[in-house]
Amino acid sequence: MWELVKAGGWPMLPLILLGLVALAIIIERLWSLRRVEVMPPRLGEEVRNWAARGELEPAHIESLRRNSPLGALLAAALDVRHRPRELIRERLEDTGRHLVHRMERFLSALGTIASAGPLLGLLGTVIGMIQMFLGILDHGLGDVNQLAGGIGKALVCTATGMIVAVPSLVFHRYFRSRIAGYVIEMEEQATALLDALERAPGAARPAAARPVQRPAPAAPVRG
Repeated sequence: MWELVKAGGWPMLPLILLGLVALAIIIERLWSLRRVEVMPPRLGEEVRNWAARGELEPAHIESLRRNSPLGALLAAALDVRHRPRELIRERLEDTGRHLVHRMERFLSALGTIASAGPLLGLLGTVIGMIQMFLGILDHGLGDVNQLAGGIGKALVCTATGMIVAVPSLVFHRYFRSRIAGYVIEMEEQATALLDALERAPGAARPAAARPVQRPAPAAPVRG
């Protein structure tokens, strides 16, 4: 393995570094994007039960906000639960954008590694081929077997770039798809909470119009 690394030349060093960074990002995102961390089971149902019983204390809402991304989204709706439904939806959309940005952390770097890996590997191969042909120009063709071995060593960088890029691309697409699925489920939970808030006791409802009471006409004064 060390001989292959040396055969690839200096472009192998950034390729190995990119591979280690990609591996660290993949492990971190696999741990952070677990369902139990993003959408704890039965959390939405529990919050709806709070709303149905009217148990929406500030301490409960703050604890919910620190629980998970789903908890933060539901807490944002509870913060403005006394406002019209349209304003609550706007708050949910704003909070959702921040949560998606948080869940997509490091994914742009992983996508960059998936794109840069093959290019960097190709660069290393081209440099190796240039060096080999310059050697042929100075010292002649020499042994054909040695020439074939030199070409094989030059292609090590291309193979390494592919090895780094393919898993990075696969996991980048996988994480993006997983986050999109979480977003849809979180929207469903938020909509269910809005419906529960409207049915909750003490929910703000427009009061029915009452007829205006007019004073009775005064009796005429007799002289």
